[in-house]
Amino acid sequence: MDTKFYVDMEDIYGAHNYHPLDVVLIKGKGIWVWDAEDNKYLDFLSAYSAVNHGHCHPRVVKAVSDQAKQLTLTSRAFRNNQWPLMAKELCDLTGYEMVLAMNSGAEAVETALKAARMWGYQKKGIPENQAEVITCENNFHGRTITIISFSTEEHYKKDFGPFTPGFIQIPYGDIEELEKAITPNTAAFLVEPIQAEAGIIIPPEGYLKKAKQVCEKNNVLFIADEIQTGLGRTGKLFACEHEGFQPDMAVIGKSLAGGCYAVSAVVSSREILSVFTPGSHGSTFGANPLACAVAREALKVMQEEQFNDNAVKQGTYFLNKLKSLKSKYIKQVRGKGLLIGIELTPEAGGARRFCEALMNEGLLCKETHENVIRFAPPLIIKKKELDWAFKRVKKVFREID
Repeated sequence: MDTKFYVDMEDIYGAHNYHPLDVVLIKGKGIWVWDAEDNKYLDFLSAYSAVNHGHCHPRVVKAVSDQAKQLTLTSRAFRNNQWPLMAKELCDLTGYEMVLAMNSGAEAVETALKAARMWGYQKKGIPENQAEVITCENNFHGRTITIISFSTEEHYKKDFGPFTPGFIQIPYGDIEELEKAITPNTAAFLVEPIQAEAGIIIPPEGYLKKAKQVCEKNNVLFIADEIQTGLGRTGKLFACEHEGFQPDMAVIGKSLAGGCYAVSAVVSSREILSVFTPGSHGSTFGANPLACAVAREALKVMQEEQFNDNAVKQGTYFLNKLKSLKSKYIKQVRGKGLLIGIELTPEAGGARRFCEALMNEGLLCKETHENVIRFAPPLIIKKKELDWAFKRVKKVFREID
């Protein structure tokens, strides 16, 4: 069965809520993947940073296999032996006091929002049903009805209303607008340290730390969505660490289980997460023993293989290489660690045709917001492999130019 067969089957039987490149992947190892015709590609997207460890990391796969033979699911009606260990290890690693585990990133964001509202009512004294959460324009935090309610991307919202009230949008990177938006009913400020989906948008230096100070001054929780930027992607455990502070809550997911299982979590203080009581929130699969065992091993691999250091070293090297490109279609190259974007000019005709050309050269990446090519290779990548990738990028720009 070839690529066309699988593409046709997907088009017939699968809902058309994605627009993937027409490559059908059947195998992955490390930074490499193979398609239905056994063509080899360098994965330069890492499943939107979910595969930081590379595909099928042997230690993580072994953790999946070993735990799957023992116990996979108990629900939270009963306790299991893996969840307490994951909770402690994650708190020890991050410096937080408590963790609430979920499955997807969107679930973790919803969890953080629920915690913020409960904290606002129980701790801050906000009148019932009046809590507000401030978010940023061009954000991306997931696809639930509540989350798209505060999206400013109309395509994400069309025909999905009515929307959840209680959210205020302000420009990203503007401290004055944040200060003006805060009211006595403001419970939290939810922000991405780097807006990945919006096109690798990096805020002005010092913005995040100043925003945290504004939040502290006004008794407002600072929630960092570190789902794409956390766990080593930008060269730190959390991207907020670049500015030397700890958010009140951090939301993590994606690579938390090494791309081998869906695991997400909210980490915070005991004072904040203790607002939850039995029955107030939950998930059948959240904190299941398989998920926790896999996440525990993935976190150990991340530390022992020094993902943070490699992201800094290789990211700096590759970013400088990309900035040397000469093309009338390149507007800006920007990034931090191994989260990098090439923004194209309107005359370039969109980023997708560049991604398709790169796919034909054996390099897999994806466009975001039409005019940005996103590069996010696994955090195990080395210099020689980046050189290989750069040759393909340079060739494609030269040919399209």
